[in-house]
Amino acid sequence: MPIFRIGEREIDYTLRRSIRVKNASLSVTPKSFELLVPEHATDEQINAVLHRRRGWILETVQHMQERQKAEIRVYRFVSGAKIPYRGRMTKLTITPFDGSLVEVSFRNGFQIKKPDTLLPDSTDAVIESALRLWLKRRIRDDATDFVRRHGTHHDLKPRGIQIKDQKHMWGSCGQDRQINLNWHLIFAPKPVLEYAVVHELCHLRHRNHEPEFWDLVGQILPDWQARKDWLDKNEHMLGWEKVEPLA
Repeated sequence: MPIFRIGEREIDYTLRRSIRVKNASLSVTPKSFELLVPEHATDEQINAVLHRRRGWILETVQHMQERQKAEIRVYRFVSGAKIPYRGRMTKLTITPFDGSLVEVSFRNGFQIKKPDTLLPDSTDAVIESALRLWLKRRIRDDATDFVRRHGTHHDLKPRGIQIKDQKHMWGSCGQDRQINLNWHLIFAPKPVLEYAVVHELCHLRHRNHEPEFWDLVGQILPDWQARKDWLDKNEHMLGWEKVEPLA
């Protein structure tokens, strides 16, 4: 993997070429970045992009590293453990029962029934998987309700909604009028999720973030800026990292 040097800092990166893109684009993780360029981009053009964006690359990598350090860590999925949900830390209550599958419900916290036959070594993984599935179903239902509420009234009708595990975006709206949403938005307050849905709905009419786009967002959600600000400031709350407890 090549290394990009910015002062004394060395950052791993991947160079990828594509016949489908016309302009270079960057995607960043806490440890590296990927540069996507047109198929026939020259070394000179590639170096020019890296040089021009070096400040942004360094700032973004550092920001993502800080965000990673602030992420919520879950050591065990047991009664009393907490995960984020709708902008708040929410307690888990785990109860054994004689069923065959983990059952998840919500009532003043997450109520989780786990099968008596579940082996201790696999309990955490099975509960985590069941929680993720429940949360993804919930965000799909919520997003569908918001599309129905705002899309119909403003004649903004997507072809469909997909819930994805996107690394670098909260949402997107394709040329095919398909809306994609990052499932981690279920960890944000419901009004913030509503803003994300409305944001992508408005892209059905305005592809870019021109003033007309934000005018339309404001017509639907007059307080959209406060909701966006919450998302920008609290992105570290939107998910969890499963870590092994120290022996």
